[in-house]
Amino acid sequence: MATTLLHFSPTNSPSLTKPPLLGLPARVRRLRLPSLLRRQPTAAAAYKVTIEHAGETRTLEVEEDETILERALDEGMDVPHDCKLGVCMTCPARLLRGAVDQSEGMLSDDVVERGYSLLCVAYPRSDCHIRTIPEEELLSLQLATAND
Repeated sequence: MATTLLHFSPTNSPSLTKPPLLGLPARVRRLRLPSLLRRQPTAAAAYKVTIEHAGETRTLEVEEDETILERALDEGMDVPHDCKLGVCMTCPARLLRGAVDQSEGMLSDDVVERGYSLLCVAYPRSDCHIRTIPEEELLSLQLATAND
């Protein structure tokens, strides 16, 4: 990477010039940064997530690197939650449409396949429609599948 040096001209006014590249092989003088290094970072994708909770339906814009619970709380929704680690099952929901990544949670695979989710570990992977459910509904289902 070429550095810029500050030189003073005879009139004492500074001028910016690039340092001389003499003595370097031609192939070194022509080096360019790979295009990968010049790219600007891209913003995370955002999805429209519709949440039905306590008789209210709201659509939020949720980025793929934030949880649905995190965005809902930021938007002032009073969604039940506790540990925020996918363990306590206080923030259960039913995924009516769309896809989420909840690989950090503790739900069994067959419960996830039935469309259940924990909002604290649910990262949207498409536009979604979600309905919060009573904690007991998910607990009974999770316990029933654990006994199978």
